[in-house]
Amino acid sequence: MNQNKLDELLSLFAEGKISRDEFEHLFGYLRSDDDDESINFAIDQELGKMKQCASLTNEEKDAIFQNIVTNDKFGQEPDSNRSGKHVIRAWYQVAVAASILAMLSIGLYFYSNRTIDTHVAISESETIKEKSIIKPGGDKAVLTLSDGSKIILEDAKKGLLANQAGVSIQKTADGELLYSFAKNVNSVSEALSEEVIYNKIETPYGGKYQINLPDGSKVWLNSASTLRFPALFSGNTREVELNGEAYFDVAKNPNKPFKVITKDQIVEVLGTQFNINSYSDEETFKTTLIEGSVKIIYKDKVVLLSPGQQFQPNMNSSKVIEADTEEVTAWKNGYFLFKDEDIRSIMRKISRWYNVEVNYSGNIPDVGFGGNISRSKDINEVLNVLQLTNAVHFKVEERRITVMR
Repeated sequence: MNQNKLDELLSLFAEGKISRDEFEHLFGYLRSDDDDESINFAIDQELGKMKQCASLTNEEKDAIFQNIVTNDKFGQEPDSNRSGKHVIRAWYQVAVAASILAMLSIGLYFYSNRTIDTHVAISESETIKEKSIIKPGGDKAVLTLSDGSKIILEDAKKGLLANQAGVSIQKTADGELLYSFAKNVNSVSEALSEEVIYNKIETPYGGKYQINLPDGSKVWLNSASTLRFPALFSGNTREVELNGEAYFDVAKNPNKPFKVITKDQIVEVLGTQFNINSYSDEETFKTTLIEGSVKIIYKDKVVLLSPGQQFQPNMNSSKVIEADTEEVTAWKNGYFLFKDEDIRSIMRKISRWYNVEVNYSGNIPDVGFGGNISRSKDINEVLNVLQLTNAVHFKVEERRITVMR
């Protein structure tokens, strides 16, 4: 591998932007015996950017490396005939990547933008123990029908759940909620002649759900969120009400605009994909356009977004910014993605997904964290890796988490 390519791959790796193929290429090369001089030169460059890695002792790096090379994600068990000298020398080849590789071996990584000068070893007492395991959220929601009856969707059997207003409500084989015309309805006009009735779906902390609306639009509802919608869209518009966070993939219908009503704003589209975060405990609401176009009505303002833009309303001033759409939609795609995000914001997301209470003790450092992790991981794995930054530590008591310096 030439020096420029090695520099490029190590830089991508350290920034968390490396692809799977690039990672396998890099890791295979770092484990080889070839070209130590080039490897050490590139690593020295990265160590300048990531001083916290340098504070790992050789013993810690050895434990990390052995954890990596014995993990079935990254290769086979190392040859027992390899000399101790070879293993120890491997440290210096992967010094810049060692701590992150260990995190990647369980499918995640984190970093802090704070330079770590203290020892980052996590002692037995500091590690979040197995007994503290809190499982991640899943497909959980409660559907409230127009007559007030409730269906706990995770407990409901697949198939027909209810018939109302000419519409059948089903739980699909994939566990999604599907609205469609009932079999005994002969036409759309017959269904539309029925009285307009509303349903409501609520996800708890630790829940999420996908809804397929009667017009063909799809909605992914995040934790601690509520969507109110008609069982069948009638009239000249398609209107739903949202509290919390949802991703919308709206079926195109130029004759019937789709409107999402949240506190203080209305988002109007004809057919497009966008994400709305309207949690009341966040600093501001965020509407992010993924593709197509949207019109946002906020108080006395009308804002038009282009793909990749995000609208953030504020009591004093509102703004449109270029958004990181991968970060915005990560939750819908099954993982957390943080980029220079403060710990309180991260813990709000963790609190909603794992259904835990979060408290803070002492002076919590104002630093940005970055990283990604599958939302299918147990919470102890997330907390343990956050602790590796040495910027924060955690105490877990039942479903209460205390964040400490």
